[in-house]
Amino acid sequence: MTDEGSIILEVNSGDEITKRLDIWLSQQMLDLSRSHIQKLISQGNVKVNDQLCTSKKATVQQGDKIILTIPPPTPLEIEANDIPLDILYEDDALLIINKPAGLVVHPAPGHPEGTLVNALLAHCDSLAGIGGVQRPGIVHRLDKDTTGAIMVAKTDQAYQHLQAQLQAKTARREYLGVVYGSPQTDSGTIDLPIGRHRIDRKKMAVTPVERGGKVAVTHWEVKERLGNFSMMLFRLETGRTHQIRVHSAKIGYPIVGDTIYGKGRSVGVNLNGQALHAWRLELEHPVSGELVEAIAPLPEDFLTLVEVLRRRSG
Repeated sequence: MTDEGSIILEVNSGDEITKRLDIWLSQQMLDLSRSHIQKLISQGNVKVNDQLCTSKKATVQQGDKIILTIPPPTPLEIEANDIPLDILYEDDALLIINKPAGLVVHPAPGHPEGTLVNALLAHCDSLAGIGGVQRPGIVHRLDKDTTGAIMVAKTDQAYQHLQAQLQAKTARREYLGVVYGSPQTDSGTIDLPIGRHRIDRKKMAVTPVERGGKVAVTHWEVKERLGNFSMMLFRLETGRTHQIRVHSAKIGYPIVGDTIYGKGRSVGVNLNGQALHAWRLELEHPVSGELVEAIAPLPEDFLTLVEVLRRRSG
């Protein structure tokens, strides 16, 4: 690192690279998309051998020194939206929501409204700034098309306490999912690091730690065998982006309805997203210390899918 927000990189002889600057940087910076890197280049945030470079097609050579500056994100102007919330638990410190499919958790450029954060600001006007301006109160996230329980902190103290529980792995997060296939054993653990996909930057993939992957551990158990499908319980030990979806697909049992990591074939049931539901949250209350358990009822399309598969499997 150099000045705050700047990273020094060097092109060495061991790099298996193309010569284009944007491609080389995307191979080094796994947490940044290639389009983001191209934008940083065009905006004058990259120097090659101390010379400003604004061309993404510029070539790099062995021994070149690259300085990449990542400016701080511009805070979004987030407005409150009156969106109905399915509340599983609420008090002065903690809120647990049953998130429906299709609801994005927090705003992003190009998607400033209609998110869970917009709805939370309308429901509870004290959230602003807790855990960051762009993600007020959000302790963890769920994918847009994953349903179920998500916890929200109402105070800074609650936010820090809940974050610490996730890091210490004392908060229990369990998911129910329907997968293609039927595992030979009834339970198991997937311990495979996850990082950004090296080609498709919108996807995640099993990635060695030395290439930027982060430790990811998922425990699973077969709850019901449904012919060529299975309903499985997943328990997260870590919380990487798309973790269950990537892990289950990697071991050969992708989530039904997952258009990114799944098989993409129809099962004859109209699903609102992938058949993955954050079913149960168990945590220590950040103020009282008492055990809080929240169970999110399964959505109608998930129940329909299971019933259809039961009938087919006899």
